[in-house]
Amino acid sequence: MKRVALYCRVSTTDQTCDNQLRDLRDYCRARGWEQVTEYVDQGISGTRERRPALDGMMAEVKARRVDVVVVAAFDRFGRSVRHLVEVLDLFHHLGVEFISLREQVDTGSALGQAIFTIIAAIAQLERSLIVERVKAGLRRARAEGKRLGRPRLRVDVRHLERIVERGLPVRAAAKELGISPSSFLRLARQRYGNGSVAQVGGVA
Repeated sequence: MKRVALYCRVSTTDQTCDNQLRDLRDYCRARGWEQVTEYVDQGISGTRERRPALDGMMAEVKARRVDVVVVAAFDRFGRSVRHLVEVLDLFHHLGVEFISLREQVDTGSALGQAIFTIIAAIAQLERSLIVERVKAGLRRARAEGKRLGRPRLRVDVRHLERIVERGLPVRAAAKELGISPSSFLRLARQRYGNGSVAQVGGVA
């Protein structure tokens, strides 16, 4: 017997999941599914990273205690196309069927698999476009002579020399200069060479 998880969500506390649940329950009865668990997120935005009910359901899916996930619509389930595709890919890997009533998608059917392939292609196109926009922006910045990456550390050389002469421990020296210990070591070695680290007063 298939183990079924129903998931529904509404964005505000004054809304109700009753309509979604009624449709989901009717669908399960029509399919003859009796081992059904309901997961409901009430007053949770679809863009939220964490959703208690959804997180609980996904934990059961990953533990392989769910065979079918049924939702009322894509937008009740996924945060974005990318999130939806990533979850569907996980379901596919775990052998879990996904059904969305409004879109009439059932990944257990040949048509449902075809629709999933189309959605995955769109998501891949979206990722490719983002990557291309980032690369184009970097090329433009270089062409305009803009310096990329983190700004160069600005440390008073005389202050650095005095700290090194005092032989302060690395962490104390870095704190006094307002930089990280690794940055202090790098600056000190640039100033005094890479010979003996011990020569850089107390850097050892």
